[in-house]
Amino acid sequence: MTGTTTGTWVTAVSVAELDDGDAMRFDHEGRCVAVYNAGGTFYASAGICSHEHAFMSEGYLDGHIIECPLHQALFDIRTGANLSPPATKSLQTYPTRVENGKVMVLLG
Repeated sequence: MTGTTTGTWVTAVSVAELDDGDAMRFDHEGRCVAVYNAGGTFYASAGICSHEHAFMSEGYLDGHIIECPLHQALFDIRTGANLSPPATKSLQTYPTRVENGKVMVLLG
């Protein structure tokens, strides 16, 4: 839940649609975002891997680590930190909150 502190809160997904351990993609004004449910806490990051074009929402989520589905680079969904090659750059992350049963993401 890190990233910019100003911007617009956007509804990403219903809490009921995103099971624990799952990820989902949504697009807003040309921006692809991945939303993750890790133990009932929601996180959001850039939806496309920093290494090559792959949707992070299609990766394998293990706790707070998402594995890119294309080349298996690992990222921490809490901070976006790159944890393994072949990726060398971190993912941008976005603050989240739950409001009226919806996961909201702050996009700057």
